[in-house]
Amino acid sequence: MADLITIAEARSRVLEAVRPLAAEPVPVAEALGRVLAEDVESAISVPPFDSSAMDGYAVIAGDGGELKVVAEARAGHPADMAVTPGTAIAISTGAAVPEGATAVVPVERTEAAEDSVRVPATKAGANIRRAGEDVAAGDVVLRRGDLLAPAALGVAASVGLASVSCTRRPRVALLVTGDELTEPGQPLAPGAIYSSNGYALAGQVERAGALLVRHERVPDDAEVTHASIGAALAEADVVVVSGGVSVGPHDHVKDAFARQDAEQRFWGIGLRPGKPVWFGARGSTLAFGLPGNPVSAMVTFQLFVRPALAALQGADPSITRTAARLDQPVARMAHREQAVRVRLVAAEDGWRAAPTKGAQGSHVLTSMLGADALALIAPGEGEALAGELVEVELL
Repeated sequence: MADLITIAEARSRVLEAVRPLAAEPVPVAEALGRVLAEDVESAISVPPFDSSAMDGYAVIAGDGGELKVVAEARAGHPADMAVTPGTAIAISTGAAVPEGATAVVPVERTEAAEDSVRVPATKAGANIRRAGEDVAAGDVVLRRGDLLAPAALGVAASVGLASVSCTRRPRVALLVTGDELTEPGQPLAPGAIYSSNGYALAGQVERAGALLVRHERVPDDAEVTHASIGAALAEADVVVVSGGVSVGPHDHVKDAFARQDAEQRFWGIGLRPGKPVWFGARGSTLAFGLPGNPVSAMVTFQLFVRPALAALQGADPSITRTAARLDQPVARMAHREQAVRVRLVAAEDGWRAAPTKGAQGSHVLTSMLGADALALIAPGEGEALAGELVEVELL
């Protein structure tokens, strides 16, 4: 692991290996968090007709006076006659403006009698929402690569779409290695620890919009590791292995990937935590060997696997990057970048980043609690000073 590369170089090599996945139709009701595979163009105007912005009376704009109320227009129930001089039609918010009407007078500005209403002088267009005011027919309302948030689902529905074309969710196989790992709820044998990486990484897979198709614990055995990785490569778009990727006598992951014809693209990053990261590919299938230390596993997933999952879906892999000012000094490392777990607080000069409480060791999983981002500290001498602007990766 002599030639350690930078975070930026590692991300670049990962993204160069990505081939976006195919598209599939997805019902709008099931599309939250999915990524659009093509632009959405509206076939209709929204609203599709002139409508009232207020409860009140549809009238012909002009001087005020006493008008005869001849009908009612409700949302979904247009009036069956037109407004003519000397008449008004009672109207509800969202109802279609009747033919002949050029304004709507809010009900609170009127004086109603049994079959008539007195209205003040009104300007043309008052309180009318015009057809196409929100969306005109032919407008592109959502763009390819957009992540479908609740508002996007509402917009898709508002233009009449029952389904949208989305990139297929990446299939991920997650393997966690180690003889010492014990499932929560089981008694701990001497020298054993409870397995946490599988749960944390599975949560990150789901948050990244991917589909977990295989999730298993693998013992520190060369042949079992080889077989498990082979099965994972055969059914997944992305294989993520935690642990077993270093240089010890019981670390079998790199050899297993090699035996399965996965081409190594890099091994080792000048990063703390997260130095022993392996990345390769077999055809279009991406393969990651992440460290076994729990913080290192989560940090390297965020920095390298998450961008790959985003790019596979056609999303912008850099959308989680921004900048913040350090709230306190952070000691630099001479030759390695650092990913410091930080909380973000809004300030007058932008985001402020403060390290989470307690130790920041690669084994201290609680350092991830309350973390909003990873502050990326460049290598060098001395300290990154309080107030210094640094790049952060949003969690």
